[in-house]
Amino acid sequence: MKSNMEKTMEKSAQYYVYKAFKILMYILLGVIIVFLVGYIVMRLWNWLMPDIFGLPQIDYWKALGILLLSKIIFGFGGGDGPNNKKKKKDKHKRFSKFDPCKPMRTDFSKWKHYDEFWKNEGEQAYKEYVARNESINNG
Repeated sequence: MKSNMEKTMEKSAQYYVYKAFKILMYILLGVIIVFLVGYIVMRLWNWLMPDIFGLPQIDYWKALGILLLSKIIFGFGGGDGPNNKKKKKDKHKRFSKFDPCKPMRTDFSKWKHYDEFWKNEGEQAYKEYVARNESINNG
């Protein structure tokens, strides 16, 4: 019959063997996913890019390199974490008071006169503005 100490050691060994097996399986799954995604990138590239843009076909390793380069440039998709919405809301709240165009963006009641203004005065005012700038630049 096993003693308490032996049972504890056996459970501990089983736990660590299971943990090591689990880590090994996750690593293997990660490698399989990387190879699969690289293959998909290669197939999509060779299917679309030569016909659309006239680019040459690529092999698997070039596709994996393009995928890695795009991940380095555009990020690995980790996101901003669980508090992302709160951070964006706080940032928007902080910077919204510094917006000098805010009154213009929210008051659309005067825009109904815009077309009439442009017909009566806008085009002529624009031509005068262009003439003033040309005389300043030439003079």
